[in-house]
Amino acid sequence: MSGVRVLLLLVFIGLLGLYTGTAFSGKSRSPEEMGGWEPGSEYNKLYVPEDREKFKGTVLEVKEVVPMPGMSPGVALVVRDRDGEEVTVHVGPRWFIDPATMGIHRGDQVKVYGVWAEVDGQDVFIASKIKKGEHFELKVRRTRDGMPYWAMSPEELEKERSDQ
Repeated sequence: MSGVRVLLLLVFIGLLGLYTGTAFSGKSRSPEEMGGWEPGSEYNKLYVPEDREKFKGTVLEVKEVVPMPGMSPGVALVVRDRDGEEVTVHVGPRWFIDPATMGIHRGDQVKVYGVWAEVDGQDVFIASKIKKGEHFELKVRRTRDGMPYWAMSPEELEKERSDQ
């Protein structure tokens, strides 16, 4: 393979990574450092994989939220669904997801997968995956069991990304 083809292939692979949800930042954290986002926490127990649903809508806002008292900040979307209702979608912890590079912005048409939950007295949608268009997908939880990507080891996370 010529040097130009190798270079183009590497650029393509890098760009493909951008379009499959490489909005993740930071290093692996111990459960004590996760600020309420760790597996088994009160918050994560609200994610019941068997109750998965999906809806389509338009992103109105990307914002920071603190889901429950004492938790570290997280990233959320406000999405207007097809019925005109505004839905707060919890994406994940701010220390793991960088809103500037997650690839979802105000005005985007999205399909959101996850579960409904009552968090701190409000109905919210806890996301597992957000799709935008034909080729963009931001996954933040494993589909089969709801395991959050931020709680996975670097090896587990790499395996999940390669299985997509």
